[in-house]
Amino acid sequence: MESVIERIERGQFWQFHGGIHPPEMKFLTNEKPIRSLPLPEKLVIPVQQHIGEPGDLLVAVGDTVLKGQALTKASAPLMVPVHAPTSGKITNINLHVIAHPSGLSELCVTLVPDGEDKWRDRHITKNFHELSKDTLIEKIADAGISGMGGAGFPTHVKVNTQAQINYLIINAAECEPYITADDLLVRENAGTILDGINILDKILEPAFILIGIEDNKPLAIEALRRQTQDIDKIKVCVLPTQYPMGGEKQLIQALTGQEVASGVLPSALGIVMQNIATCFAIAEAVISDTPLIKRVITVSGQALSKPQNVWALLGTPVSFLLKQCGYPEQAKKHIIMGGPMMGFSLASDEIPVVKTTNCLLAPSEKEIPDDNIEVECIRCGQCADACPAQLLPQELQWSAKAQDYDQLNKLNLFDCIECGACAYVCPSYIPLVHYYRVAKAEIREQKLLDIKAEKAKQRFEARKARLERDKRIREEKHKKAAEARKARMNSGTKEANKEKSAVAAALARVQAKKQQSASNNEQSETSDNEKSPVAAAIARAKAKKAAKQNTTEQAPNAGENKSSRVAAAVAKAKAKKMQNSTNSTDIKTSDSIRPENKQTEETTEQPTSSTQPENDKKARIAAAVAKAKAKKAQTSAHTKGDEPEGHSKDNTQKTESVDTTEQSSTSNQAENDKKTRIAAAVAKAKAKAKKAQNNTHASKVDALDSNSKDNTQKSESVDTTEQTSVSAETDNDKKARIAAAVAKAKAKKQQKNSKAK
Repeated sequence: MESVIERIERGQFWQFHGGIHPPEMKFLTNEKPIRSLPLPEKLVIPVQQHIGEPGDLLVAVGDTVLKGQALTKASAPLMVPVHAPTSGKITNINLHVIAHPSGLSELCVTLVPDGEDKWRDRHITKNFHELSKDTLIEKIADAGISGMGGAGFPTHVKVNTQAQINYLIINAAECEPYITADDLLVRENAGTILDGINILDKILEPAFILIGIEDNKPLAIEALRRQTQDIDKIKVCVLPTQYPMGGEKQLIQALTGQEVASGVLPSALGIVMQNIATCFAIAEAVISDTPLIKRVITVSGQALSKPQNVWALLGTPVSFLLKQCGYPEQAKKHIIMGGPMMGFSLASDEIPVVKTTNCLLAPSEKEIPDDNIEVECIRCGQCADACPAQLLPQELQWSAKAQDYDQLNKLNLFDCIECGACAYVCPSYIPLVHYYRVAKAEIREQKLLDIKAEKAKQRFEARKARLERDKRIREEKHKKAAEARKARMNSGTKEANKEKSAVAAALARVQAKKQQSASNNEQSETSDNEKSPVAAAIARAKAKKAAKQNTTEQAPNAGENKSSRVAAAVAKAKAKKMQNSTNSTDIKTSDSIRPENKQTEETTEQPTSSTQPENDKKARIAAAVAKAKAKKAQTSAHTKGDEPEGHSKDNTQKTESVDTTEQSSTSNQAENDKKTRIAAAVAKAKAKAKKAQNNTHASKVDALDSNSKDNTQKSESVDTTEQTSVSAETDNDKKARIAAAVAKAKAKKQQKNSKAK
């Protein structure tokens, strides 16, 4: 530590890597005092003018505010409030283009001054030494002070450190060409700046305070030495002029010989740095209760007729400042905010000045010609030699164009201070800093997305863990409840028995529901299986009906059909007469079998009456067969003639389907020849089947008669009924066959007559 101070006192400093010596051009403004400007027509005040989060709005459209009144409030550590630069009315709160290399728009408050410039109530501090550190930090935060020489880091956060500070460095180097704002500020307000330095000394309690200033500011150096000559702790360090001496890491290395590694804060090395303009703002805030509402801005460039330093209210449009300094309207081509090395071109002259604005440059065509066109890199390496951060600008540019962000991180892109020294020495006129700024913005955006994704993942995992924990707790609770219930049920008390019964009933209900659902499923499957053959049968019936209708439409010879129908009707009448006689014979037979029991007679009458519909049906079938045969004979006489009767034997197995066909033939007179033969074969087959059945029933009657003495009265009645039924069925079948034969003979006779004709 002593060696550092000794070197400083001897005027010996360390050298940082790289650096350049561009033309200074400070003579345009360093000989003129700082000028105060009239109020502009409107002030556009961005809500965020610093690194961090924007403050919360306290005003609305239509509100009237006083000078120094807070427009936003800070609700987080990195928030810094903004204040009204003058009294007036809030006319708009909307997005407006701001001071940014990309021309972004952010939320801004538009204030129209009322011309009165009326202050809010202020509380003057006569002796700041009586205030505590916390009070001083609070006043700095409430005044909205952020770094005024670089990125705009909140000052109250920077000074509120718990680290042991060895050196408090005050940056008054102002190495950028054209800019003389700090130079003039030191000349005219050295006493106030010293008060700000003393306030920082009280807060940080450093071992030494080093004021770094370049040797091209002799009047400012003299003013600082005059103010600090009685303070041994403060050392005014006059450094050689070299760009970028005003960079934080470069100035620290030049004064102390310590290099700040990548990603390391200077406070970790026991060093805190503040800009000279920030010290002035701190003194104004603590002593005069004046928030940061204005600052000194260098308005320079050979395109201006009156370049000078001015006191500009924050939010003042650039166009107003240029007009006050004699900028011609027709010459608006290149407007740069900041110096020629680290500044950026403005998209509009309506952009407002902010807390970090220290220069507005309006160069002429001679100063910044337009014929410098970017060409391919020739790999000369001059950019690497000039880089003060010891980076590789050429490789950084290649990776930035390829959007290889991983490689950019490996090359320490964020160590670049965007000083522009590499672009200044590039013979290919490559705007290297432009590529770096774009790449930094994209990487920051990607990091924000990654942070959001990580937070979402953490929320999801936390939710999943919570659900699993709740499930485990619920299962344990149910398990304990089941064990307690089981213990109660096994206690043998009356209540336990009731609980057992309730549990058993519930289990029975559950089992019954399961069985019912299973049976319902089986029934539904059975019904589905049954529906398939039924649907097939219906389809077959419809097809047969359509075929019958086609055959009926094609049937000729209406006269012959009429004679056939007459013959069929005669046969049907004879069959009916025979049926009636058969019924009367059946009744007599049943009366003569067992007349001794009245109950038996009643029992016998019931099956007899039930056989009558069967006999009627058979008689109708026989008549229908005869009728169909007659029609067949008539039809075949005009077409092919008689067909062999052998086909009837091949269709005897289709009994059930033919029954359906025969019934429909009764109502449909136009039956085809094939179905006529099938009907005759069916009648013949049924007659044989009935005959065999009659033989079986006869044997049963004999057996029942032999055992009639041992049977009860009820059994005798049943036997009588069976015998009567068998006898009646036998006679009816015989008569039906006779009627069918007669009808068949008549049909053949008619067929012969038709052939003769």
